[in-house]
Amino acid sequence: MADDKSKQDNRDRSKVSSSEDYEVEYLMTKYDLSKNRALELIAKHGGSRKNIERELDAINI
Repeated sequence: MADDKSKQDNRDRSKVSSSEDYEVEYLMTKYDLSKNRALELIAKHGGSRKNIERELDAINI
């Protein structure tokens, strides 16, 4: 049976929330960041996961 596309949750996975510890922890672990640096990047990019990861990937080349 196929998934019912009308029954989707409203989570926005394109954003990183600074108020959700597990999301901040994920960034810290994935990119070896301090908590302050992770929160700084979230604020700088308005929580845009794409922009945060793009900046970090460019630095870690």
